[in-house]
This record gives sequence, structure tokens and C-alpha cells, in this order.
Amino acid sequence: MNRLFHFPLSPFCRKVRLTLAEKRIEVELVDERYWEQDADFLRRNPAAKVPVLKIDGKMMAESTAICEYLDEKYPETPLMPKDVDARYEVRRLVAWFDDKFHHEVTSKLLYERVNKKVMGLGYPDSKNVKLGAQKIKYHLDYMAWLLDHRRWLAGDAMSHADFAAAAHLSSLDYISDVDWNRSAAVKDWYAKIKSRPAFRSILADQIPGFLPPAHYADLDF
Repeated sequence: MNRLFHFPLSPFCRKVRLTLAEKRIEVELVDERYWEQDADFLRRNPAAKVPVLKIDGKMMAESTAICEYLDEKYPETPLMPKDVDARYEVRRLVAWFDDKFHHEVTSKLLYERVNKKVMGLGYPDSKNVKLGAQKIKYHLDYMAWLLDHRRWLAGDAMSHADFAAAAHLSSLDYISDVDWNRSAAVKDWYAKIKSRPAFRSILADQIPGFLPPAHYADLDF
């Protein structure tokens, strides 16, 4: 049985889960308290990060590498375009969300509001929360600009770029940190992603001590 060692609100884990589900690859989800650096987990990934995917007899780490492996191994539902320039744009945007967006927004909001409590690291830093709330506006506006010129974030077809963005935004939406009224284009884009069968398990996630808002699993939010 394929296994994904993950943390439910990790956007990097969610990106891999979306890719697996879109390609209809069955996987057992194993909650991993990676911050405890359990010896068994460190043997799976010495970097002590999630996700870790056990598939095809291999242990695989690093979400982007996993997603591209899955796309090449199971090409029936492609999430990378064939054109080299289009592939570059997908990779650029995946890096944008997993690096810039993560550093400026996800780490300032989700990690402060949820991860600190779960990991026993104290209370949220109000300065970080305020900064993240400011920065997300810029990123939503950038997404709106992209979607004014394209059907999907990286072009005419849904790609890993859309899943990377949706993974971060869905994690933040769990704690009501996304203003969906800021851009109709971004809201419509997320509604399309959210309604896909691949999103069902994500919308069913529950974190003890943190209840999602009523709109979180509502497809007509």
C-alpha cells in the first residue's frame, strides 16, 4: 500500500495529496508529528520534513520533486505542459507559492496561529500575523492579474502551479485568513479547484482544537 506521511494543514503535503488524488493513486495517509523528529521518521527523511511518500518501493521526499515524479510516472492526467516555456512558467509559479508566498504569508499566519500551538511553541507573534495579513493582499492581487490573462494560473490548462497555490490557500482558509471578496477571478478559480474530486479528502480534514469555518467545505462559498 502506498503511504503518505503528512501533516494535514501542511501546504506541501496538500500539494502532493492533490496530485495523487487527481491521478487517482490510492494512498494511506499517516499523520506525522515531524517536529518531534522521531527516529523512524528521520530514517525516512533525514531532513525531518513532510511530506514523505512511500510508493513503488521507494521513500520519496520534497513535494515538488514528488509531484514531478508522479507526473512523469503517471502521465495519463498531465499536470505539466509539453512546451518547454510553459513548463518553465509552471515551475516558476510553484516556486513562487512554495517560497515567496510561504515565507511572506503561510509562515506568518498558519504557522503562528496553528503550528505554534500544536507544537507547543507558545503564542502567536502579533507582528508576524499582521505582516502576513498585509502580504496576502499583494499575492491575491497578483493571482487576479494572472487570471485576467489566463484560464489557469500558468496558462490554458490546470497544472502543478494551481495545486501549489490551492494547497497554501486552502490551509489558510481553514483558519479564515483568505478574503475571497477581494477578487472575483481568484474566488472563481478556487471554486473550480475546490469542486474537483481531488479536493474532497482535504475538505474533510480536522485539526483537534481548531474548527474550520462553515464556508471551508462549502462548494458555494
